[in-house]
Amino acid sequence: MSTAPTLAARAAPPVSLGVVRWIGFKTIIIREYGRIIRIWGQTIVPSVVTSILYFAIFGSLIGRRVGTMGGFDYRQYIAPGLIMMSVITNSYGNVVASFFGAKFGKHVEELLVSPLPNWVIVAGYAVGGVVRGLLVGAAVTIVSLVFAHLQVQHLAVVLGALLLTSLTFALAGFLNALFAKNFDQVNWIPAFVLTPLTYFGGVFYSVSLLPAWARALSFGNPILYMVNAFRFGFLGVSDVDVGAAFALMAAAAVLLFGVAVTLMNRGVGIRE
Repeated sequence: MSTAPTLAARAAPPVSLGVVRWIGFKTIIIREYGRIIRIWGQTIVPSVVTSILYFAIFGSLIGRRVGTMGGFDYRQYIAPGLIMMSVITNSYGNVVASFFGAKFGKHVEELLVSPLPNWVIVAGYAVGGVVRGLLVGAAVTIVSLVFAHLQVQHLAVVLGALLLTSLTFALAGFLNALFAKNFDQVNWIPAFVLTPLTYFGGVFYSVSLLPAWARALSFGNPILYMVNAFRFGFLGVSDVDVGAAFALMAAAAVLLFGVAVTLMNRGVGIRE
């Protein structure tokens, strides 16, 4: 009997668990990127069209009556907020739709029986949401440059706020997908929670214009801190402390990641 196969098997080096995890993580991201690009008419174009409408209606028509805000032209003032709004909605929407689709189509089971730990699965989907957020944010930024003059004052602040906000809402979308049992529950939070928080998050106005009671309520809205940190990176003005905003974003991202992994380990929403 030949011993060649046995010797070959002994000579083959064992596959590192870290390599397996990296391949799985990368595969999830590549699949998410392919999905985003394949249906670009649904994932990228709507936010671009919406931002054009916002600039045309709010920026040009209403902006003429508003005048300046925070010492800047109104279109210039709302541009960072519109970019951040598109990043938030798309980071959230990508993950909730993709992971719930995996649950609905039953192919999430392929991930669950793979050698990938749950934290890698969560991280892969979250990064996929960040990828879409960045792609849409870049597209809306190009539109913004057509309507308003934007000059980056603090590049590190812009990039940091962009990445942390996108990651936070990608993880929030993952939690929504875990608990959702039908498509109505996928759309409920974006429509009735996320959209109101975004509109009252200082995208179109400075909270300094609000009465004291409304200003106090606004400071309880986490999106206000994200939008203002991002605006500070472009314009150098903010209604909140930028350091506190970054601390909030980092804490939210870590907390949501921990909660998502814990729920995955318990099988919440995927083994019921």
